[in-house]
Amino acid sequence: MCGRFTITLEPAFFQQELDLGRIPSEWTPRYNAAPTQNVPIARNLETHDVEMVRWGLIPFWAKDESISYKLINARSETLVEKPSFRNAFEKRRCLIFSDGFYEWQKPTQKGGQNVPFRYLLKEGKPFAFAGLWESWKSPKDETILSCTIITCAANELVGKIHDRMPVILNKGNCWKWLEQRPMSELTSMLSPYPGEDMDAYPVSTRVNNPREEDEKLVEPINF
Repeated sequence: MCGRFTITLEPAFFQQELDLGRIPSEWTPRYNAAPTQNVPIARNLETHDVEMVRWGLIPFWAKDESISYKLINARSETLVEKPSFRNAFEKRRCLIFSDGFYEWQKPTQKGGQNVPFRYLLKEGKPFAFAGLWESWKSPKDETILSCTIITCAANELVGKIHDRMPVILNKGNCWKWLEQRPMSELTSMLSPYPGEDMDAYPVSTRVNNPREEDEKLVEPINF
């Protein structure tokens, strides 16, 4: 599961490294992006424009938006089976921009506290999560765009503390995710990012609180 992530680099750096189009003014660095908050995504292959969209998928058929809390992630292995994701996988894929994500190591001793780790690419390069998006009409006739992060089995690095990780796409293949391709080709992209190309380090337990949001959250700590 991916429940928190970071977008600490300046939007202009993402724009340059990942060939983005228009950048919305609402996109500012984030150190503790959490479900139901707006995050930067791209869903237009022609323009590469970025939009700020709610994290937590609300399927078009949902009765209310509360379902989004359960749909912050989508398992890659069951995308074609689950009604919540099947249609979006075929028609509404997106890129969700990030430069790191958090996972929690369970305590080694009874009564201990979970320790959050931040995972990122070597040299801190920006990347995109493979995602899906939806458009939902509320009872008040308000259109809400939402997204979910696709997860896969963990690589050897993340697997030390968790069995799942988000699907990471780099500058070499991210835009292929938005292309019209056979489902078999798209599915083949949903594999663990190489662990040898990633780094990880422990951070403050302050990230447990979604209201905490400052640059000290991504500083390494000793434990």
